[in-house]
Amino acid sequence: MSAGPLEGRGDARLYAGAERTFLEREAKEMTKSSGYAAYSSTTPLKPYSFERRDPGPKDVVIDIEYCGVCHSDIHQVRDEWGGSMYPIVPGHEIVGTVRAVGKEVTKLKPGDAAAVGVMVDSCRECASCRRGLEQYCEQGMVGTYNAKDRNGDITYGGYSDVIVTDEHFVYGISPKLNKAAVAPLLCAGITTYSPLKHWGAGPGKKVGVVGLGGLGHMGLKFAHSLGAHTVQFTTSAAKKEDALRLGADEVILSNDAVAMTKQKASFDLILDTVSAQHDLGTYLSMLKLDGTLVMVGLPEKPLALSTGIICVPRRSIAGSGIGGVPETQEMLSYCAEHNIVSDVEVIPIQKINEAFERVLKGDVKYRFVIDLASLKEK
Repeated sequence: MSAGPLEGRGDARLYAGAERTFLEREAKEMTKSSGYAAYSSTTPLKPYSFERRDPGPKDVVIDIEYCGVCHSDIHQVRDEWGGSMYPIVPGHEIVGTVRAVGKEVTKLKPGDAAAVGVMVDSCRECASCRRGLEQYCEQGMVGTYNAKDRNGDITYGGYSDVIVTDEHFVYGISPKLNKAAVAPLLCAGITTYSPLKHWGAGPGKKVGVVGLGGLGHMGLKFAHSLGAHTVQFTTSAAKKEDALRLGADEVILSNDAVAMTKQKASFDLILDTVSAQHDLGTYLSMLKLDGTLVMVGLPEKPLALSTGIICVPRRSIAGSGIGGVPETQEMLSYCAEHNIVSDVEVIPIQKINEAFERVLKGDVKYRFVIDLASLKEK
């Protein structure tokens, strides 16, 4: 019996003479999906039924079990960055189990734990893509949701029960790690791991992390694990104990002017994870010669900056996105080796609108994750 367009469905053997018809029907059924969507920038998320594209020979069909709630979900749902296309099914921190694979898939098989992150396609031909930096694709990566794919169709994210994704953008995850706690690694994890690796965080380096939220707590864990002397900046004295637990060597209240002044010109690298308006000059003044402040938070409005503080003594301010496919898989393997996951609060999908409000208030330690089994609840 020749392989059909999708493998992994043992039922097909029962239909030897009508295999093609059976598998085509199965493929159609697999594209049906349900989830929660935003219908406008001002309305709460509500149940939504839709269809995924039909799986192809290189596709992986994943039953979604968990999806993290990222601050960028809120930005896009509320059209704070502009260009939102409704209805939006958010979610790009996706973990689940492979249901089926196309006949040309080699990385995964049915039953494997798998994950999908912030992107689901790129041109794969430009210089960036050839270097494994698909996130910087010169033609533009295709986001997991609120984006147009190469066929012009709108992509839908992980606040849903199933996703169909090209195997190139699907990651294997270790069975040693808790799936719910792995989900935020697909955005918050790689967004902090990538710049820490790129700018050489490690032994002998002093690294600061600004903000102790979804991104910040992962930056803190990674910087500590990589061997850097790690300093957590926070506006909340109540977070000091948590910061120390998560790996901080020092915790500094950013509203303590005396404590902040003592840190002048002492850091090799500062990772800024804050998405709200804040003063960059204070942190730039803490950098050594050739030190770098890396922005990974995405404030809604532009931040003010005086160039003089960069010029002397030759400081840099930089930005960083997520990692490419190879680096994301590397990060997931590193997390399995060092037992690093996110601190999460698991919620049913029915509480997603409440979760959005709590994220905006900073009322979560440190990432909400949706249990998609709750979609079946009435």
